[in-house]
Amino acid sequence: MPHDNAPDHHHHHHGDNHSHDPADHLHSHLQEADAAAELHVLTTQFIDGFIAAKDKMSYLRIAGVPLEIPAPAGGPTMKLVDVKLTTEWQVGTASPSFGSRELSYLPYPGPMVTERTNMGLVYVSLDAKHVTDLRSFLQNHSASRKDHA
Repeated sequence: MPHDNAPDHHHHHHGDNHSHDPADHLHSHLQEADAAAELHVLTTQFIDGFIAAKDKMSYLRIAGVPLEIPAPAGGPTMKLVDVKLTTEWQVGTASPSFGSRELSYLPYPGPMVTERTNMGLVYVSLDAKHVTDLRSFLQNHSASRKDHA
C-alpha cells in the first residue's frame, strides 16, 4: 500500500534530495536559541533569588554552587570568597566590515538597548584566583543534570 505513489516518484525526485537539510539546520538553530533564552531566564532567576535571599550562603548551597573547587592547575582547592554582579547594557554591535580596518558599527535605538546582569563566582587559593561565570556554571550544571536524568 505505501508504494502507491512510487510511479511518479522520479518526476520530482531531483528536488527532494536535500529537502530535509534546511529544516534540520533551522531546528538546531532554534534549539540553540531556545537554550540561550532558557539560560538567560535561569541566570536572571538565579540572580534575583540571590539578591532577595536573606541567607545567601544557604541559597548558594541549595542552588548547588560549590563552595570549594579543585584548582584548574592542580594544587590546593580554591574557596568561594566573592560573588559579584555585573550589569552590562548592550548599546550596539560592531562587526568587522569587509576590506576595511574600521568596524561597521550599529548603535541601537533606545528601545533595543538590553540590560544583562551576570554573576561571577570568585574562587581563590594562596596562589591563584579564578572567576566562574554564572552562565557557564549553569550551562554545565544543567548539562550534567540532563546526563543524570
